[in-house]
Amino acid sequence: MGWIRRYRDRRAEAPRRPVEEVDLDSLLALVAENLGYACVFEAGGASVVLAGPRRITVQLTGLRREAGRRSREDWPVLVSDHLARAVARADDLPDVCDLAEIRPLLRTRVVLADSLDEDPSRLIGRHVGSDLVEILTVSGRPVRPEEAFCWPISPAEALDLAAGNVLADEKLSAHRVDLDGTPAWIMTGSTVSSAVHLRRIQDYLLVSPDGLMVALPHPGEMVVHPIDGLSVMRAIERLWLFARREYRSREDGLSPHVYWWNHGRLTRIQADLVIQDGQRRLVVAPPPEFARLLADLAQGR
Repeated sequence: MGWIRRYRDRRAEAPRRPVEEVDLDSLLALVAENLGYACVFEAGGASVVLAGPRRITVQLTGLRREAGRRSREDWPVLVSDHLARAVARADDLPDVCDLAEIRPLLRTRVVLADSLDEDPSRLIGRHVGSDLVEILTVSGRPVRPEEAFCWPISPAEALDLAAGNVLADEKLSAHRVDLDGTPAWIMTGSTVSSAVHLRRIQDYLLVSPDGLMVALPHPGEMVVHPIDGLSVMRAIERLWLFARREYRSREDGLSPHVYWWNHGRLTRIQADLVIQDGQRRLVVAPPPEFARLLADLAQGR
């Protein structure tokens, strides 16, 4: 009887797993079976070994964290995508959940927020402007939260690491152009993330404390004009016309707008062509902070 009592005591002391973890493991086993694999969960549930046509270890730490952020209705797609990526990955390719292996492959890409075809919550990214998002990629595809959440660094740190890789890839080519009397510099690169190089624009140009105006018509190209007095208003008009024309000339356009780059952030300058007295003119509606800058420049600061 004493042995039975001690056995019952040990069972009573064993912690019960949260029902969410049990349900997620059941779903993982079901999806794995549909893919032709059996599941062997390792102690602690941080990973699972898929045994079948191949033997594959799948990291689950990030998946569990992402599942905790989402409704149960999202779990089937979340689990299916995670296991399908693991099964599809060739043996000689690194596991994205392993930061040490994929660190050199991380990059960022700046995209127009409205152009995203995917749910933004399924991406790792940050706004660099009101309508521009910098997303984290690995080998050209977006990194999923359930992958990034496996890493020992935060998503913000991962984005900084990836941006550093972009900056180390190459130095942009820069040449001066004249846009109907307005000086500007066209900066191009072979990557799709030229806008990331704004972080080190001072390596290319002398930038005033007021910042500069930027057009980003294509992912691999940007046009910049350092602010130097009230001539910035004419520069906005010339850059806007240039950006609009170039953006429409190719299928891979990024943005037809003009931005103010200052203190590490892009602020969109709203501008529209209007017809007044039979003539077309560009009407600029500057945001408050930029309007204050224009007022200061008008006063001869």
